[in-house]
Amino acid sequence: MTGLTRFAGYGVLVTGAARGIGAAVARRLAGEGARVLATDRDLSEAERTAAALREQGLAVEAFACDVADRDSVEAAVERAVGVFGSLDVLVNCAAHCTPDLPLFEDQPDDAWTLDLDITLTGVHRCCRAALPHLAASGRGAIVSIGSVNARADFGNHAYSAAKAGLGSLTRTLAGHAAARGVRVNLVEPGTVRTSAWAGRDDELDAVRSLYPLGRVGEPEDVAAAVAFLASRDAAWITGTTLSVDGGLTAAHGGFHAALRPHREARLGSERG
Repeated sequence: MTGLTRFAGYGVLVTGAARGIGAAVARRLAGEGARVLATDRDLSEAERTAAALREQGLAVEAFACDVADRDSVEAAVERAVGVFGSLDVLVNCAAHCTPDLPLFEDQPDDAWTLDLDITLTGVHRCCRAALPHLAASGRGAIVSIGSVNARADFGNHAYSAAKAGLGSLTRTLAGHAAARGVRVNLVEPGTVRTSAWAGRDDELDAVRSLYPLGRVGEPEDVAAAVAFLASRDAAWITGTTLSVDGGLTAAHGGFHAALRPHREARLGSERG
């Protein structure tokens, strides 16, 4: 709970809301007064998340939604409108990431297709179904979750390509939707401590030093950025990508670290 009430009376649909960033977004927006439909392909986990939030006094309902299926997406949108009376915000968190094989040429077509279908085309399905309702609300906003993988090589070819595609979709849809009163923006997180990293604390510790702010992200860091872009505080912002990455893409700490001993040696020699 933040004490803010920016979303009082809003109807919100969040995909991929069973855990991680999606669950944090549902918690944050509901904590600011929204009524949230927390959707996920894993309904039992979404129900557990929603139940936990309701115990905190938040208005959150779970609903099954597979963003790879058009009928499922449309059913979720219809449910949100039916329960809340309107749909004001769509947050696209659902994604899929297939680990890379050692050789690029060994990656099968179905793995590539799956990542793009859920991570990129799934967002297209959700935006297509939600847009008329968002336009009707008079304050509609779409916020999608991208990744720093769209900007540089952090592995995961198909996932990265899909996240890069979200940047383009955000810009083109923002141009189309602006005349209908709907804003469309993208949040690009760096490494975020979610269940995808469970049992891999050593890896998180290994990459922590690469972040200028000295830590990896938490789901709440991303949720706070989503809440800003979805709110009227961002009423004159559309088509933008907001990096929420601890400075990773702004400053290359590894480059400076590699040069530091050489610079120090050179300065010592000059002073001597």
